[in-house]
Amino acid sequence: MGDILRLVGKRLGLGLGILLIISAIIFFMVELLPGDIAQAVLGQGATPENLAALRKEMGLDQPALVRYFDWLTSAVMFDFGNSIVTGESVVDTISTRFANTLFLAAYAAVIAVPISIVLGVLVALLRNSIFDRVVNVLTLTSISSPEFFLGYILILYLAVKTGMFPAIASLSNDMTFGELLHRTFLPALTLVLVVTAHMMRMTRAAIINLLASPYIEMARLKGTPPWKVIVKHALPNAWAPIINVVALNLAYLITGVVLVEVVFVYPGIGQALVDSVSKRDFPVVQACCLIFAATFILLNLAADVGAILTNPRLRHPK
Repeated sequence: MGDILRLVGKRLGLGLGILLIISAIIFFMVELLPGDIAQAVLGQGATPENLAALRKEMGLDQPALVRYFDWLTSAVMFDFGNSIVTGESVVDTISTRFANTLFLAAYAAVIAVPISIVLGVLVALLRNSIFDRVVNVLTLTSISSPEFFLGYILILYLAVKTGMFPAIASLSNDMTFGELLHRTFLPALTLVLVVTAHMMRMTRAAIINLLASPYIEMARLKGTPPWKVIVKHALPNAWAPIINVVALNLAYLITGVVLVEVVFVYPGIGQALVDSVSKRDFPVVQACCLIFAATFILLNLAADVGAILTNPRLRHPK
């Protein structure tokens, strides 16, 4: 148990260090953008006195390094300041949208994870068959297609031509859970098509790699059915790489939804990021980027911990 805690502590410390570096990159990359934030807020007709007053109010009269540490200290306390455009708290602005993004990611994960694992086991069991070749072609096509392209294809065939689902994933407070699932099905399906292909191929590769192990050959020589060899002997030892790739794809579901949310006009944090960039609302942009980075690092940490717990060689390193 002590070895596991030490490994988790090292991973956590490394993750915090990476997040600190990313926070500096986010802040100073925004600083390097051309133009004056105060000028962008007040417009071209602003007087020098108004610009100076707004710059002082926003802290722009202080050195960049001082403003970075002030921003980082506030961010640790979940205070990202106020939106330049609306004047509201950034946390209040993006909290609901982040919850919507988490729901969309969870919706896609509930569909994608079981399907990808089952398909991975089946194609490993039926390796080099017609089914294996067809699935490989379909998954390669899905991986190679950009998210926005898949989204527009789904809109064309499932929304425009058939009218089965709405093309715009608009949400309201008075809709039922069934209506929520119906309205968000197309963006969730777009994410499912992307991540299922990757997870399925990794599951297939992990199981096929284990099928060449001596204990698998022994099980076959004993007359064990092929499905039982995979399910009972190969799959338990393949959980470590499978858990790792599932966690990485869950991180993608949360941090890679920007294009999907824009295509379907879904009110998530990705859409908020795009809107804030177009309006030069830099506090919201910085907060969204930092949340994306923290979420990705946290899920990578979960993948490392899951791999450690499912692999005895990692639990008891020599």
